[in-house]
Amino acid sequence: MLTLKQQDLAELSAKAACAPRLRANHNFHQQLEDPIQRLAIAMEPDTYVRPHRHDHSWEMLIALSGAFEVIVFDEAGVVQSRHRLGEDGAKVFEMPANTWHSVVSLLPGSVVFEVKHGPYLPLQPQNQAAWSPAEGAEQVPAMLDFLRRAQPGQRFGG
Repeated sequence: MLTLKQQDLAELSAKAACAPRLRANHNFHQQLEDPIQRLAIAMEPDTYVRPHRHDHSWEMLIALSGAFEVIVFDEAGVVQSRHRLGEDGAKVFEMPANTWHSVVSLLPGSVVFEVKHGPYLPLQPQNQAAWSPAEGAEQVPAMLDFLRRAQPGQRFGG
């Protein structure tokens, strides 16, 4: 039996706050090859989740604590929609395979539970948005600012 208690969420968030990427995860799946990937991900507000897609799987996000915005894009990088997850928004958000998206953490101590088809596959170049800066690039702060405020119809200008 696997459980995730409030204390576990707090400990995971503390790890994320000290991590270089400001994220930490706790896997529920036993192996990266498992057919269903299930994990809690603590994300601090300044973490950067590069816009991407999962071409092999739908993805479900469940807010466990804190708040997030899920930003959905079209192929060209134009914002299609924003979805509040947690706090006063939805608790569960599911998107189909091939949906370009990013997630922004809005509050310290935010933790989301992610479920998608496995096996775990590192994001291949074709599944990372070419119109977005790579992690560590000098444009990342500008992209984070854009992700926090972008409305449908807008596109990141770099």
